[in-house]
Amino acid sequence: MTSTQHLPSVEDVRGALASVQDPEINKPLTELGMIKDIDVDPDGTVRVGIYLTVAGCPLKEKITSDTQEAVGQLDGVADVRVELDVMSDEQRAELRKSLKGDAQEPEIPFAQPGSMTRVYCVASGKGGVGKSSVTTNLAVSMAQRGLSVGVVDADIYGHSIPRMLGSQEKPTKVDDMIMPPQAHGVKVISIGMFTPGNTPVVWRGPMLHRALQQFLAEAFWGDLDILLLDLPPGTGDIAISVAQLIPNAEILVVTTPQQAAAEVAERAGAIALQTRQRIAGVIENMSWFETPDGDRMELFGTGGGQQVADSLTKAVGADVPLLGQVPLDPRLREQGDSGTPLVLSEPDAPASAVLREAANSLSTRARGLSGKMLNLSPA
Repeated sequence: MTSTQHLPSVEDVRGALASVQDPEINKPLTELGMIKDIDVDPDGTVRVGIYLTVAGCPLKEKITSDTQEAVGQLDGVADVRVELDVMSDEQRAELRKSLKGDAQEPEIPFAQPGSMTRVYCVASGKGGVGKSSVTTNLAVSMAQRGLSVGVVDADIYGHSIPRMLGSQEKPTKVDDMIMPPQAHGVKVISIGMFTPGNTPVVWRGPMLHRALQQFLAEAFWGDLDILLLDLPPGTGDIAISVAQLIPNAEILVVTTPQQAAAEVAERAGAIALQTRQRIAGVIENMSWFETPDGDRMELFGTGGGQQVADSLTKAVGADVPLLGQVPLDPRLREQGDSGTPLVLSEPDAPASAVLREAANSLSTRARGLSGKMLNLSPA
């Protein structure tokens, strides 16, 4: 039997638990009111009662194992037993209040004055240019740099981000707050997480606007460095809603080298003139295919990305850079289908290098007011 003089105190155990974070909220259990009770038996068995936010919490096994590991490292601990309970409605309401504030109506944190999150709307004029593939690989690249990154799959009709990120978890709802699941270090939310199977979404403009507003305001994103929104192709309801809901969001245009695609992409970027949003840059996808002997085959023409960048630079009166030309790589599609983005599965691939460089360019900008729309009018 372990000598009582070597047993940890309840405060010792609580101190160890301060290192255990809720995987969805990324805050210590001790700060979230999730510790129900702590008992230390004379034989060195430590019993820890933990409140889960909801019954059937998808990450309860991780919370349990992290708790056992943290407490098990204390001197004198022979065994750690975790007993799980579920928060009451009142406790959940208090947790939501502590995380989101006491506002009666949910607020979009990224639209508030002083928000330090860079918001990028990944847009394209037409479908099939690889916009979602670019979005997922940029997000994972940014997360690999140690940034806190979130992705909103705003392509309500053609949602594909969860599959491409390999996210199979459903969001957890705590009171009126949605907890986005994580995949490859990226928080993600999509309408596809709320619809059964492959059921199509048949909504008109007002419902689309409301869904996007819920994703942005009712989800708990934490302190994000970067938020990426994968927009549907074109310049329809969602693009207009984003401009209204997050006026300081920046536009990132994805196109292919094909001239016809470039002309359509210009229109998608030019919406920034009407919404007064900044254009962060252009990424050209499917730029060329490299044959085994090293030759480049320009299957979709040349110059589309630079054409879009030059045209938008002239239109908005500010530099719109071509951030990268991503070569055509079948693995980019294959890894998207398998849920492991190319920058993770094939980090040395030429396409991965270009996408990482573009992600670096977008993520190394200082968090602050530089480049943000200030809604000021000349006297």
